[in-house]
Amino acid sequence: MTATRAPLRRSLAVLAALAAALVGLLATMLTSATPARAASLQEVTSFGSNPGGLRMFLFVPDNLPARPAVLVVNHYCTGSAQAMFSGAQFDELATRYGYIVVYPSTNRPGSCFDVSSSQALTHGGASDPTSIVSMVRHVQQRWTTDTGRVFATGTSSGAMMTQVLLATYPDVFAAGSAFAGVPATCFSTSGPPPGTTSQAGWNSDCAQGRLTRTAQQWGDLARAAYPGYTGPRPRVQLWHGTQDDTLSYVQHGEAVKQWTNVLGVSATPSSRETIGTTTRSRFGGTGDRAPIEANSLSGVGHNLPVDAAAAIRFFGLDQAPTPTPTTPAPTTPVPTPTATTPTPPVPTDWPTLPQPTATSGPATCTVAWTVNQWNTGFTANVTITNLDYAPASGWQLTWRWTAGQKVTQAWSSTVTQTGDVVVANNAAWNANIPVGGSVQIGFNATHTGSNPPPADLKLNGRACARA
Repeated sequence: MTATRAPLRRSLAVLAALAAALVGLLATMLTSATPARAASLQEVTSFGSNPGGLRMFLFVPDNLPARPAVLVVNHYCTGSAQAMFSGAQFDELATRYGYIVVYPSTNRPGSCFDVSSSQALTHGGASDPTSIVSMVRHVQQRWTTDTGRVFATGTSSGAMMTQVLLATYPDVFAAGSAFAGVPATCFSTSGPPPGTTSQAGWNSDCAQGRLTRTAQQWGDLARAAYPGYTGPRPRVQLWHGTQDDTLSYVQHGEAVKQWTNVLGVSATPSSRETIGTTTRSRFGGTGDRAPIEANSLSGVGHNLPVDAAAAIRFFGLDQAPTPTPTTPAPTTPVPTPTATTPTPPVPTDWPTLPQPTATSGPATCTVAWTVNQWNTGFTANVTITNLDYAPASGWQLTWRWTAGQKVTQAWSSTVTQTGDVVVANNAAWNANIPVGGSVQIGFNATHTGSNPPPADLKLNGRACARA
């Protein structure tokens, strides 16, 4: 028995040793493997001087080239960093081309940036532009970025902020792309600078195109934002819809005046081309990186499409670099960003509604809805077109939700909701809709997973058809 058990014991010992070695090897593989991590939007809670009380969000691709560029993306009124991250393609292009994206977000009522106070319109002033530059400086300290390739873009209020940044910090930004904005300083108001909980100033004369100046006057105002600065000025790309009734198309021409003067180039286009409904004029040069590029979108209102790829091309960021892993080693302790995981939106539009039944005849108006939707909410941009009658003293659009949707914020109108019935009344500056004319409004709303189109659309009590 003893002789037969010895070989068995030796065999079992060998098997045990092999098993232990296998377990050890597997453990080593598991502990040494690095899990794959996809880049996401993160909040940075401490980034330096923040007189505007803004929040900073950051998107850093998993791989970056040496000395990457930095792009600041500014949101619209009632918008947010998350809305721009989800609704525009700047993060996707950052992953493709390798640059860092900064998304500022304002907390004040209406969520508009301060582009009107004297502090906002002064280099080093105690308001939003200084906070945004602090965000850029933070990124430049944390990563070894190319300080000569810092850019800004934005829509509506964010477009206005883009042009303000180019005027107040020409030493920081190399170029900007403004979608539906106004010239720098155009929104200037005489009131005190807004605090973090104050409504940013609204300048109706500028918004409605009643404020115009000479090119020299506009240029002087932009230069006065940073007195004594004599360095290079940033290139400018402008986008505006010819039917914009929130920020008048007049201000597109005024912005061209301003920046041709600031950059010292001829106000006569060097080239002009029409592609579809877009007329593109270039000043001071030709090609994708001319000093100034102005894009007019015929028949388009305030809710113009954001051509992120064209902006990136204008900045010169569309050449894919050779990526290297991002493993920055900060020289000073940097607060750990709080990760956020926004659910990507599902850009969509509601299905075509049937022609509503009107008690007083056929539909006398149309309503077009464009929806940017995510899992718990959506942003709606609404175009109301008057077909055959003109409200003399104001208008009112009503509709009914069928799945418990609830409006949370609105712009270009006053919106109230009682149960499932929603009422939108005109703002002071868009009270009348001429026959054949349109007005644009918008709102944010929540839903519980089901978001069917609205029912019973009526303008001043008359049935509207879905455009």
